[in-house]
Amino acid sequence: MGGSCCGPGPGAAEQPVPGSSRSGTSDAATTSHAASGPDAAGSRLWCEVPAGTFIMGNDGADAVAGDHEGPLRLVSLNAFRISAATVTNREFSEFVRATRYVTEAESAGVSFVFYLQIPQAARLNTRRVVRGLPWWLPIEHASWQRPEGPGSHVQDRLDHPVVHVSWNDARAYCAWSGTRLASEAEWESAARGGLEGKRFAWGDDLYDDQGVPRCNVFRGDFPDAPATGWTPQPVRARSGEPNGYGLYNVCGNVWEWCADAWAGDQRSLRGGSFLCHDSYCNRYRVAARTSNTPDTAASNIGFRVACDPPLNRSLA
Repeated sequence: MGGSCCGPGPGAAEQPVPGSSRSGTSDAATTSHAASGPDAAGSRLWCEVPAGTFIMGNDGADAVAGDHEGPLRLVSLNAFRISAATVTNREFSEFVRATRYVTEAESAGVSFVFYLQIPQAARLNTRRVVRGLPWWLPIEHASWQRPEGPGSHVQDRLDHPVVHVSWNDARAYCAWSGTRLASEAEWESAARGGLEGKRFAWGDDLYDDQGVPRCNVFRGDFPDAPATGWTPQPVRARSGEPNGYGLYNVCGNVWEWCADAWAGDQRSLRGGSFLCHDSYCNRYRVAARTSNTPDTAASNIGFRVACDPPLNRSLA
């Protein structure tokens, strides 16, 4: 995924590591609201997306050249269910405990982390960065359990999105849980929440009445100067206002793997992340899309699950 804040590509090269900069100190997560009912195990909230036809894509001036967001087209879908939130650390840990699964980041012994998520002392000891994207650092032993590498853990963020999961890891979780990844068309239909032709899940305006972004995207000057009081990291999976179908954080927070293939061996990603910023990457719109290799993992990549109604069996 070269040339983008969205995520690192598969290669890294020797380049100077960015210097220190000011950063925020609080997570600013907001109170969540209930979506549709829980699954049979009582742990996952499902949203019902009815069968129907919707207008998919974007051919406006804000479309990213080369991403093939357009043309606008009518797409018909059967009814399906999609999780109200991305899979959390708590849910992924249940999978790992039950199966002893080892993610690809853990097997490789390294994963990509946004540099301001790393303490300054550790950044000074890092010598490799992604070519052309110096804010991405390959951190040894960073994984879903240690999102910023050794010394970090998920015990205090069990309800945050699991990250550092590859497309292959996400598919393994789906196979265990009796779910699947949504297609891009399903994802976009669900993310729109019944609204047609809007940029975001709630409408066209990024900001609320107080001038604050209505989703977790980069605040401040990307990539070196986050706004005071905002920290560049994911917030809780069920934070903020849900859309019309009950989905949380379909704009910003973490990228979400979809089932679809891209060019070559790449796989589709939707939703944007906390690193999106209009000055560099506006892919947090509901029609926006990007891709990466199926073995790529990073601190801003997670996933959401879907299924066909009714549920085939109880889900863990």
